[in-house]
Amino acid sequence: MKPELEAKFATYPVDAREQLQRIRKLVFAVAAEEGLGEVEETLKWGEPSFLVKGGSTIRMDWKPKEPDVIKVYFHCQTSLIETFKEIYRHEFEYEGKRAIVMPLRAAETGPLKHCLQMALQYHRLKHLPLLGA
Repeated sequence: MKPELEAKFATYPVDAREQLQRIRKLVFAVAAEEGLGEVEETLKWGEPSFLVKGGSTIRMDWKPKEPDVIKVYFHCQTSLIETFKEIYRHEFEYEGKRAIVMPLRAAETGPLKHCLQMALQYHRLKHLPLLGA
């Protein structure tokens, strides 16, 4: 992990840091399982951000004003959140067209993993109904 990302993760409370690190590992696992190549990891708007060639950027963060949740952000001009809402209507809370809102202690990763798969392959899937789900 790059030093600036390590520094960012160090600012989070323990529960938030652990959940965000689980999601980070899931991003890397999905990229490896799907053969998507190297994950570009950086800070965008001060938030941990992930991208692979042919994918759409995924960001995530925890904010003190909403201490019991973390958010996984997706580009709002894609059909990603719209598709997630259709497929996973009851599995997640959403923030408009830009984020999945997850409790800090959420343990289930199956639906999230699928959402990350679609985001990391977005440009290949965007022409398919429900992104090929």
